[in-house]
Amino acid sequence: MAGRIPGLVPTPQPAGVAPRPRRARTGADYDTEWARSWPARATRALLVEGVVRPAMGALASPTIAGLDRLASVHGPVVFAANHHSHLDTPLLVSAIPEPWRHHLVVGAAADYFFANRVAAPLSALVVGAIPIERQKVARRSAELASDLIAEGWSVLIFPEGGRSPDGWGQPFRGGAAYLALRCGVPVVPVHVEGTGRILPKGRRLPRRSHTTVTFGAPLQPHDGEDARRFAVRIEDAVAVLADERRTDWWQARQRAHAGTTPSLRAPGEGAWRRSWALGSSTDRRRQRDRWPLADD
Repeated sequence: MAGRIPGLVPTPQPAGVAPRPRRARTGADYDTEWARSWPARATRALLVEGVVRPAMGALASPTIAGLDRLASVHGPVVFAANHHSHLDTPLLVSAIPEPWRHHLVVGAAADYFFANRVAAPLSALVVGAIPIERQKVARRSAELASDLIAEGWSVLIFPEGGRSPDGWGQPFRGGAAYLALRCGVPVVPVHVEGTGRILPKGRRLPRRSHTTVTFGAPLQPHDGEDARRFAVRIEDAVAVLADERRTDWWQARQRAHAGTTPSLRAPGEGAWRRSWALGSSTDRRRQRDRWPLADD
């Protein structure tokens, strides 16, 4: 071995002493603690303000709505957003306002963003990602997110578990609801519109377009409400924000009160119906009043 001193042999592991665990370099066990050190946080702040925000401004031209609804919110929160594109994460990291923006971690799919030794540290450094297993309930992921909330960090989660394959929403899973219940913090519903036009699933190169990020009023779990029912209510709140984006605040509130808010999900008649409902770009513009759901 290069640099080895002749005559020296490695010290053997003492009997009865457990070997020191090796730090995982990829996957769900990747240790992101270093990314929350002060040097890493300062680097991330510079990247977000100096690179990510200007890039999102040039590529996505975001309109930010609903910030007034966060005026009464203090302390850590769980941001729960719909998910159409890999662009959602940098867009939201740059759109979430202070005091949360630079004290934020992003729940990211361990099998994608932490899949190799390049992606893992970049994801942790640039957007503050922490690995989340999306195929199963992982105690380590839940405990890590809970511990960070207890330390004052806010968490951004995409409850659908992955990007939409066709522009329609997918059922919200219970991760955001579970964290809110466990940690006693509010959930802020967020609707992202337009990123599917820029970088949809399956496309490699982005194209410029306009986006809108709408923040909703924070939600608290009701007495006796479990994570499953709270997750449904979070999904409904994001659907109301989508309706508000496609029509206006008053009409969206009227439909929400009547329980007639259009769902984020596609019609249930099968894949052909989903494709037909999305239709061509011209058809989709005409369908906005009927289906204010798809990220066209």
